[in-house]
Amino acid sequence: MNDVSMPRICIYCASSEYCHPEYLQAAYRMGEILAGNGIEIVYGGGALGLMGQVANGALAKGGKVIGIMPRFMQELEWAHRQLTELKVVESMRERKHLMLTGSDAVIALPGGCGTLEELFEAITLKRLAIYLNPIIMVNTRRFFDPCIALLERCVEERFMNPQHLQMWQVVQRPEDVLGAIHRSAQWTEHARAFAVLAPGT
Repeated sequence: MNDVSMPRICIYCASSEYCHPEYLQAAYRMGEILAGNGIEIVYGGGALGLMGQVANGALAKGGKVIGIMPRFMQELEWAHRQLTELKVVESMRERKHLMLTGSDAVIALPGGCGTLEELFEAITLKRLAIYLNPIIMVNTRRFFDPCIALLERCVEERFMNPQHLQMWQVVQRPEDVLGAIHRSAQWTEHARAFAVLAPGT
């Protein structure tokens, strides 16, 4: 069982405002829950879509929200203006690194290719035992079902080990996230021993 304290959680999610309202409502609720439990949020810094709703929900509860945004996005005025702190960086690569560094867990809400790229990078780093903390997908409207099926197919086709299915947890509601984090399998540097498949596995 994972007994990690959670002063900071990294959230990946979409900036689109044109998605189904359930996605936006779940994102706002996620922000409320984290802030209500004294958890600091670090995310991409945007004001729109799920990004904006996560921040709004947390700020409404008096939470601490840190945004990390590339300079070109700030210049386009995409940044949320009420954040506790906005860190402006020079590249998307630096943004992703700072979001993940120092986080005690990752939460992925639904999103587009950018969200999925961030999620898969976190999973890859966990496979290599570079990132060791829980990764949770919030499966609103069963959004992540195809993604989960693809990852399971990776194991079936022997591109990943069965142990790698423990790298993430899937929940249906924001209310289930904190419990899933605490239930996550402990992950250590020993995971490198099975990062690459061995003959016969």
